[in-house]
Amino acid sequence: MDKSKQVVLSGQLKWVERVASIMDDKFRIPGTSFRFGLDPVLNLIPFAGDISGFVVSAALLYVMAKNGVSRKVLILMAVNISIDAAVGAIPLLGQISDFYIKANTRNIKLLKEHYNEGKHAGSGNGLIAILLIVLFVVMSAILYVSYLTLHWLFTHF
Repeated sequence: MDKSKQVVLSGQLKWVERVASIMDDKFRIPGTSFRFGLDPVLNLIPFAGDISGFVVSAALLYVMAKNGVSRKVLILMAVNISIDAAVGAIPLLGQISDFYIKANTRNIKLLKEHYNEGKHAGSGNGLIAILLIVLFVVMSAILYVSYLTLHWLFTHF
């Protein structure tokens, strides 16, 4: 990679890193080391909060993809975003998990490992197969729990 490309990537990495920090760990609870960002705060707004966090994460993923990260890194980043979105969609558990599942911060770490340490190179084809299997299992579990919840609600009300 030539020097001019490195400078552009460095500048864009800083922008992406700032947005990720705002979403995941910008604020600290005084007297503790516990950090959180706008993502869990936005998710207090039903549906709109989940969508806004997902859109920001997807936009960051797009910027990173545009800058030539490997397919494997993109898949790992998409997995982080998907886990955050899937768990975040579960009422109450989703609001709590948003303080702990920080997909944007994890994605910045992957990006730094890729560019600075040369990790996560390759096509990621094996990850796609694993991802599809895990996605199927997770979606099945979510549907089953939703069914049980609705069944319980309808039998008790």
